[in-house]
This record gives sequence, structure tokens and C-alpha cells, in this order.
Amino acid sequence: MHTMEELKLTGNHLKGSRPLLTFSSNFEKDAYWKLLKEMLLQIFETPKDHRKAKPFHDHVFVFSIVDDHIWFRNYQISVPHNESDKLPRGSLDKMTMIEVGPRFCLNPIKIFGGSFGGPTLYENPLYVSPNQIRALQKKKKAGTFAKKIKAKTRRKMHEMANPLEPDEFADMWKD
Repeated sequence: MHTMEELKLTGNHLKGSRPLLTFSSNFEKDAYWKLLKEMLLQIFETPKDHRKAKPFHDHVFVFSIVDDHIWFRNYQISVPHNESDKLPRGSLDKMTMIEVGPRFCLNPIKIFGGSFGGPTLYENPLYVSPNQIRALQKKKKAGTFAKKIKAKTRRKMHEMANPLEPDEFADMWKD
């Protein structure tokens, strides 16, 4: 559950500044997490001596693993703006982190040995495709419809096996 205050994402960082990339210690557990860490490094890391990159860091990309999903958060590094409150180099006491956004969650499904094919190096055993979920929902709906049809046929068979006796007062008020 998320509150609206949590999702305001009031921070802001400068365009072109380089992010610090941080990874949780879970990325060192298994070989496929190490591979995914390297892939994320190559995707999000600023190339060395890139002509449009600024020479400072003012935001942090955080990658963490929770429930076999990779969670991404983007934080701004905030320091005091007063000239008298300037921090000496290396001091982290007064620095704060403000979430900037976006935030997202990655669910790795398969890792292949080649690009878009080859031997499967990793397959997520917990992943259920949306098509399978839709098929199960359709079967469930079809099951309820089949139950209704069976109930109707059972009722008709019961009525045929147990006919009602004729009512002796049915014609009483007809003249």
C-alpha cells in the first residue's frame, strides 16, 4: 500500500549529471544475479569522458532484490544551500536523500546464452505468464457455466422421475 505523500516524489536533480549506481549485496549471491548486475551497469552507467556528462554526481540509482524482483529507486543527494552550511569534502553528516522517481520493478523471466536465443541460462520458476492467468480465469468461468447446465439437467431429470400429483382443487373456481 502506498500513501499519496510517499508518491509525491518532490526531489529534483540536474540534467546531465551522472548517477551513482548502488546494488544490494544480494546481487553477489548467484551467477544470474551477477550477470543481471553487469547488464544493469552497462545500461545505466555513464560512459567515461562522455561529452554531455557533467563532472559531478547529484543523484543515486538504487537496485535491490526483494522477492526475486529487482526494485529500482532514484534518489537526489541533497546538501544544505547556505554558504555558511557548506560541507567539507567527504562529510556525509548533513546530506539527505530525497526520492525523485521514477520507480519501477523488474521481474526477470529468462536469461539466454545468446541474443534473443540460445541455451537458457536462467529461468524464473515463480513466473506465471499473463496468458496462463487468462486461461485459468476462462476455465474457471467455463466451470461455473458447466455447473449451471448440469444443475438444470439434474432438475429436469428429478421432475421427470417425481411427477406432481394432479391437484383436485385446480378447477374449483372455473365456471
